[in-house]
Amino acid sequence: MIKAEQVKELRERTGAGMMDCKKALTETNGDLEKAIIYLREHGLAAAAKKAGRATKDGKIEAYIHAGGKLGVLIEVNCETDFVAKTEDYQHLCRELAMQVAAANPLFVDRQDVPPERIENEKKIYETQARNEGKPEKVIEKIVSGRLEKFYQEVCLLDQPYIRDPDRTVRELINEYIAKLGENIVVRRFCRFRLGEEG
Repeated sequence: MIKAEQVKELRERTGAGMMDCKKALTETNGDLEKAIIYLREHGLAAAAKKAGRATKDGKIEAYIHAGGKLGVLIEVNCETDFVAKTEDYQHLCRELAMQVAAANPLFVDRQDVPPERIENEKKIYETQARNEGKPEKVIEKIVSGRLEKFYQEVCLLDQPYIRDPDRTVRELINEYIAKLGENIVVRRFCRFRLGEEG
């Protein structure tokens, strides 16, 4: 039986999709190192190899929606202006801007969430679980599950992709990394809604 934690760790180490990681772990009887080799052999860990490379080029994409009442600016970095000018890259930038407009993330990635915010969320989930009468021994697991859900709501890279909720935005970006052969990083974004307080 493959555990969710194993799949998560393999995803973090390789950048491969969730289903690919699960398959790799199943094929290798849960052996993490062998699963990494399996993914590499099948060309699915391509994004991970590029993840450390510097991204000094890219694009700032602007997206305006709802008759000018909602707007997004997003900075997406890549390695070269050659890739930045490709149709595929431009398309990805547009998709990411639309994702921010539609799903309203607060952070790019989970490491951008302030630690005190995470602690507050954990306390709330703990209290909720106790109020629901959950046994003490499962509270930690419940908190962990709800925190994961929180990340999927507020972190752009963890959000389900609006056009295909079975994939995350991170998986979408990893597909483009593999396709374009360069590291791609969302650096920052800003979402404006007319009349909203700053």
